[in-house]
Amino acid sequence: MTTLPLKTCLAVLLAALSLIATETFAATSDSHRSTPVVARLITAQNGVAPGSRTLAAGLDLNMAEGWKTYWHTPGEVGTPPRVDWSGSTNIAEIDFQWPAPERFTSFGIQNFGYHGEVVFPLRITLKQPGVATRLHAAVSLLVCSEICVPEDFVLTLDLPQGSGIDQTSADRIGRFVDKVPQEAPVARITSAQFHVDDAARSLTIALRSTKAFDAPDIFPEAGDGVAFGAPDIRLGDDGSLLWAQLPILSSVPSEAPLITVTDGADGAYTVPTTSVTRAPAPPFRLATQRTRAGKLVGIAALAFLGGLILNAMPCVLPVLSIKLSTVLRHDPQDGPRIRRGFLAAAAGVITFMWGLAAVLYGLKWAGVSVGWGVQFQNPVFLAVLIVVMTVFTGNLLGAFEISLPSRLQTRMANSGGGDFATGLFAAVMATPCSAPLLGTAIAFALAGRGLDIAVVFMALGLGLALPYLLVAAWPGMVTRLPKPGRWMLLVKAGLGLMLLATLGWLVWVMSGVAGARTALIVLALAMAVTGLLSLKRMSPGRRLSSAALLAGLALVAAHMVSAPEATPVPTNGALAWQSFARAEIARQVSNGKVVFVDVTADWCLTCKANKALVLERDPVRTALSADGITLMQADWTRPDDAISRYLESFDRYGIPFNAVYGPAAPEGIVLSELLTTQSVLKALDQAALPD
Repeated sequence: MTTLPLKTCLAVLLAALSLIATETFAATSDSHRSTPVVARLITAQNGVAPGSRTLAAGLDLNMAEGWKTYWHTPGEVGTPPRVDWSGSTNIAEIDFQWPAPERFTSFGIQNFGYHGEVVFPLRITLKQPGVATRLHAAVSLLVCSEICVPEDFVLTLDLPQGSGIDQTSADRIGRFVDKVPQEAPVARITSAQFHVDDAARSLTIALRSTKAFDAPDIFPEAGDGVAFGAPDIRLGDDGSLLWAQLPILSSVPSEAPLITVTDGADGAYTVPTTSVTRAPAPPFRLATQRTRAGKLVGIAALAFLGGLILNAMPCVLPVLSIKLSTVLRHDPQDGPRIRRGFLAAAAGVITFMWGLAAVLYGLKWAGVSVGWGVQFQNPVFLAVLIVVMTVFTGNLLGAFEISLPSRLQTRMANSGGGDFATGLFAAVMATPCSAPLLGTAIAFALAGRGLDIAVVFMALGLGLALPYLLVAAWPGMVTRLPKPGRWMLLVKAGLGLMLLATLGWLVWVMSGVAGARTALIVLALAMAVTGLLSLKRMSPGRRLSSAALLAGLALVAAHMVSAPEATPVPTNGALAWQSFARAEIARQVSNGKVVFVDVTADWCLTCKANKALVLERDPVRTALSADGITLMQADWTRPDDAISRYLESFDRYGIPFNAVYGPAAPEGIVLSELLTTQSVLKALDQAALPD
């Protein structure tokens, strides 16, 4: 026995009813009326005909201008209509149908639903054929515009025995029955494939049809809690191939997606998909290379300026200052030697940037999340950096001096090996900082081709290396510096203190990434290495006491390894931050609130500067503490795919990142990497509803 689709059954039922004589009265329930929506129950029949087993009905919603409600798969936020029929009589079953939805973009989030009007068709099966029936619908409905309003109401409709037909209601129900997606026939869709990338960041769909697509849209369903961003849809093979890629915003698809396709006058249909091991390639599109090349030149200029500005950031300035101070040790007449040293340092900076570009391209090709400064989320990288920084600081402060063989020292001096290492170190320390213009350049590079990454990071390296290149070009400028003297000891001590502060910051970052116990263990080991290197310069008596101290450090480290990790005690900051939840942004804004989002990390020094200099100072602090403003903080100290996806939705791959949402700015106002009081206050004002 062949089972007809529900939509077909309803259509046949309505067609049959249209042949029956009509009556003058209509069967509708009392209406629920509110500012956003008018709701009622309608039926094609004015009564239950003798022997009739089914009824054609609908939940009819008329929404005011600007209001919408949701499909059964609403997207990342929203709630679909829910109906409780438990108060009905003579009802065996009710099949609730969903017309094909529309796509809405609010708060940077894709939602699916309806605006204006919608009828949800109902196919009702009766317990007792031909007997009077009562429909009792307890409806829970969410309607949204600039705010969201939950509507809970009851609709009742009594249908006595009779054979009358309400043709107006029958036509209205039939119009929306035609919009209910049916399963696509094999003769139409010959292939439907999907692929989820290894990092579960995007879903790729490929549909092949015997009939050309016109203006399609797709709505995938892949299990509870799975939400997708806007699709990038492309057509190929004269329109018979549909390729689409959608960002996965939350959760990993747990089942093969069911795709609802809408295509204008061609109607709507659903397509089950099958998994493929490799993502289908998009249809080829001829890009305008000249336009791309011109844009690349402009982005490279931004990267160069951003790299130059990085030299003034607290993460780079200490290393640059130490390198410049070494000029004072040289004879002002020794121009060639100074030039070689600074060229070697510049080469170290550029080499690191080229290496970083290669690594990021490789990770991106492998499907791994990439971004500016994300290596500071790696505890192994931080541990190595803490040890190197501790040894470097001890050497600068005179605790020891690493003596290499004279021949090797001569070779390194001539080849610039030490200067090259200094440049590498400066470039490494630049990565946790961000600067104006840098975010735009990095986003363009990481979203583009391998060539884009190479050019942008080369320009960034040249900007960062520019101070070294300037000294190399005009080594005679050292003659303008004061002659060496006792004042150099003060400079050396000051630089040492700057490095100690940087070391303390690294330990603090490590505690956020791997825990305070791990950070202290690494610091103890780094101090032990420094102590061992300094034993040579001590008298025999001091060596013994120092060895005892190092042994004590080793015991403390061993005890910390075996001791349980202490639970951190939460502290109350000046501002009431709540944890980042992307879907919560829409809910807060729909209730008329302004949301300030701050993506930060312990390793992001620019983030800390923004907080200390702008966010936690009046008048911004007072403005952020006002009623009606929600503060949301995303901590990216450790890897977090949800935060990475959020940043990528704005074509950002690094932090700091700040955005302000509100009823007047549902898509968000993105602020500059370096915040100013005026920019924050202006964005808060623009996002709020006008008085």
